[in-house]
Amino acid sequence: MELKIKPVGDEALVAEFGNIIDEKINMRVHEMSEWLDGQHIKGVKELLPTFRSLMIFYSPDEIGYGELKKRLKKFKPDERKENEENKKVLLVPCCYGRDYGPDLSGMAKELSLTEEEIIALHCEKEYKIYMLGFLPGFVYLGGLDKRICIPRLETPRVSIPARSVGIGGDQTGVYPISSPGGWRLIGSTPLEFYDPRRSEPSLCKAGEYIRFVPVNKYEYEVIRKDVIEGTYKMEIVRG
Repeated sequence: MELKIKPVGDEALVAEFGNIIDEKINMRVHEMSEWLDGQHIKGVKELLPTFRSLMIFYSPDEIGYGELKKRLKKFKPDERKENEENKKVLLVPCCYGRDYGPDLSGMAKELSLTEEEIIALHCEKEYKIYMLGFLPGFVYLGGLDKRICIPRLETPRVSIPARSVGIGGDQTGVYPISSPGGWRLIGSTPLEFYDPRRSEPSLCKAGEYIRFVPVNKYEYEVIRKDVIEGTYKMEIVRG
């Protein structure tokens, strides 16, 4: 896996580990991010991990591009690391179909599956959060079962409700706020994936995992009430 370092303007550079969406490549991105964060290099201001690269913002008055590149070349990935020992899986409740997922029934017909089969396939995976983007708190999740991959809508919706769970191509994700979009909507979560009033506005971080847990309409409303009142505790599985 070849590391390529390129300048991005005069206050950032990007460290690239590949040019495809791959879990091992993404693992190296986050491994470098953690390593670099622990180096406490003067002048490094922000780290932004993506699918296959790490964007590093720095102050050229404190460290130059050449020196920072030289420091990054010292990074040695741990090929033995399994990435399971510190795995953090967030359990995300989701109510599927009908008003909560208006595209589920149509998807079932297109894919020659039942709605129950799509739900089961969607819930059995632990999805890695490759990156956040597009919208504040929007999670790009990898690992969708190929049997439920489906193209985006030919005509995107003008407005998708906040907390909608959708599928677009070979990815799944959650719309944190109301916005236009073309993903197929299969459900909704009562959780707030983005809330600017919290000390940590985004519910998740890149590198963590999500597993969707099906709930019925009553359970959804109960959890939603707890979220609004600030009493809901996120369920987390580690290891």
